[in-house]
Amino acid sequence: MKKHILVVPGDGIGAEVTAVGKQVLEVIAQKFGHEFTYDEALIGHVAIEATGSPLPEETLTKMKSADAVLFGAVGHPKYDNDPSAKVRPEQGLLQMRKELGLYANLRPIKLFDELLEASSIKPEILRGADILFFRELTGDVYFGKRERLEEGNTAYDTMIYSKYEVERIVRKAFEAARTRSKRLCSVDKANVLESSRLWREVVQAIAPEYPDVTVEHQFIDAAAMLLIKDPKRFDVVVTGNLFGDILTDEASQIAGSMGMLASASVGDSTGVYEPIHGSAHDITGKGVANPLASVLSVALLLEISFGLKAEAEAVISAVDAVLKGGYRTRDIADADTPADKVLGTNQMGEQVLAQLA
Repeated sequence: MKKHILVVPGDGIGAEVTAVGKQVLEVIAQKFGHEFTYDEALIGHVAIEATGSPLPEETLTKMKSADAVLFGAVGHPKYDNDPSAKVRPEQGLLQMRKELGLYANLRPIKLFDELLEASSIKPEILRGADILFFRELTGDVYFGKRERLEEGNTAYDTMIYSKYEVERIVRKAFEAARTRSKRLCSVDKANVLESSRLWREVVQAIAPEYPDVTVEHQFIDAAAMLLIKDPKRFDVVVTGNLFGDILTDEASQIAGSMGMLASASVGDSTGVYEPIHGSAHDITGKGVANPLASVLSVALLLEISFGLKAEAEAVISAVDAVLKGGYRTRDIADADTPADKVLGTNQMGEQVLAQLA
């Protein structure tokens, strides 16, 4: 198989973790007889510094022509501390999602048994947790009309959804539920928000088309509580952009660390694969970032965009073997982890590559 992959490191630790992800792709190509070619492009703060735009036209063109995108992260403290900045790294991320039609964000929350102690949640609560989130990605308050009024003293952001936007993400979630335990939980705030009432109406209208799938509705506040209290009650979860953003970050504590969670953003064209963590400038350049979320994003890329299930399983098995071997980055290490088993970014990558080879 011949495929072209665009690597977009972005900001902060994005460059460090995507470098490991690319190495994994290279080993997979060699081991399974594929031919992967690569290119790189700018986004976020580094793109603003170089071109003035958080998503240069050249980058967007490369994304549209690639077979898949391996993505890092965007963000910089410079903008976090300046709410008045008109051009921001995150604008590039949102524009990318809109331009590529990436309306479905898949975030698997699967706990490796070896990391039961890495979470602050009791092991008996966590054991066996395996959740697949479908987060709608191109609607909601992130894309609704926003404005400052009364000389900047009042602001609003519009939570807005159209029926078709809800339908397409909900159908993807129903299809996925059919391949798993046939349970779907839809999360909204239909007791308060009109957009959530539309969301629930659409789910209820589509549900009869999937009589084999049991549907549950939860309000966002209840779902956030149950996710920590009883994560095993969830299998496939579908929700809007804002709620999905918050819930999946919360769910990172089930897996032990954000450094363990991969995601796939798919829709009408090129798929984008990335860890859910941010740019983490507090550890950038220190060589301690956990690359496993990027490695697991490679597994999603191989399976979803290329249909290479065996190759994807090989990547996941390599990560599992490394964890079974006791190797940890500092975010998933505990007090009992031997010092020689606590690895930096590149060293953890080398362990994964060794297992693959």
